[in-house]
Amino acid sequence: MMSKQKPKEDLPKVIAELQAECAAHPNNVMARHHLALVFLKTGRTDDAVREFNQVLEIDPMSVEAHVNLGAIYFERGQIDKALAANQTAVSINPLAARAHANLGLIWQQQGEPDKAIAAYAKATAHDPKLASAWINLASAQVMAGNFPEALIAAEKGVELDADFPLAQNNLAVALFYLHRYPEALVHAIKARDLGYQVAQQFFDAIHNEMKTP
Repeated sequence: MMSKQKPKEDLPKVIAELQAECAAHPNNVMARHHLALVFLKTGRTDDAVREFNQVLEIDPMSVEAHVNLGAIYFERGQIDKALAANQTAVSINPLAARAHANLGLIWQQQGEPDKAIAAYAKATAHDPKLASAWINLASAQVMAGNFPEALIAAEKGVELDADFPLAQNNLAVALFYLHRYPEALVHAIKARDLGYQVAQQFFDAIHNEMKTP
């Protein structure tokens, strides 16, 4: 029996309907948050920022709005704003795994692997199935030179999302630093086949180590 394809969502229509709802009921937080997410989905980030800020004017305790704003600010390179938004989110809800994971990304980008590891550890503790946190934790552990810990995180990331290219790449890197070169090669190839731009130098390094007696 053939499975039915899910009909494609008419996003312009959804936006128009949500805008009408927000105009009729300006304090409808759920409608505004949904509208912000749809704007984000369609690449209208300025509009998304405006709506998330509107949500926070109505409900300053909206953790999701703070987290989503933080993610947008991070993508824009507005690190101070990203940091503040995610710190506000965890101050409201210390169990907000995505906020902790976002803080990990910020600290990692700032060259602070120990702070990043601590943030990712909180994220994975609060949501053990948050694949991105495990995958990025593996990167931070490599940055800190903690290769056995990197392997544990990378394996968990692959277990949760084997088709994510960075997960396979991070596992390859962890295996390489633990001198498990044939396994590293397998996962580097998987990462490449999934679309990750694995550096040729990494393949060369693996092959050279495999040739060494």
